[in-house]
Amino acid sequence: MILDTLQNAHLYYGLGPRFIKAFEYLVNTDFNKVEKGRYEIEGTNIFAIVNEYDTIDTEGEQMESHRKYIDVQYIVKGEELIGHDFLKQQIPSKVYEEETDFMLFAEKPAFFSKLEQGHFAVFFPTDLHMPNIRVGTPVPVKKVVIKIGVSI
Repeated sequence: MILDTLQNAHLYYGLGPRFIKAFEYLVNTDFNKVEKGRYEIEGTNIFAIVNEYDTIDTEGEQMESHRKYIDVQYIVKGEELIGHDFLKQQIPSKVYEEETDFMLFAEKPAFFSKLEQGHFAVFFPTDLHMPNIRVGTPVPVKKVVIKIGVSI
């Protein structure tokens, strides 16, 4: 996993051309003018999901993981905590569904990171994460999640 600010995105260009496209999309898009929804950047290899929501409590939440896509989660507006841990030998509480590229884990996060406007987190298939968690009281958040396909 990677945690940083968008102004440092160029430091991660060495991860490959898909990361370059993803970060350039984040840098060059005015998300104040972009509605909620899914936006293709490079077909199913790279796409963005723009979402708006109020942050929530950890109660009843579980960590998630993906196999086909890497998440780049960018905070446009607001702040949230994201719980995370490394995928080791945990047993999924919700088995992997290929169609949604999603599985859940009941374990509590090993640690939390606070993301604010302009921050991003990168979660690889070996990273468990629990996003959308409130810092204090619930606040509105606008977030872009870019999905980067792991296959070449």
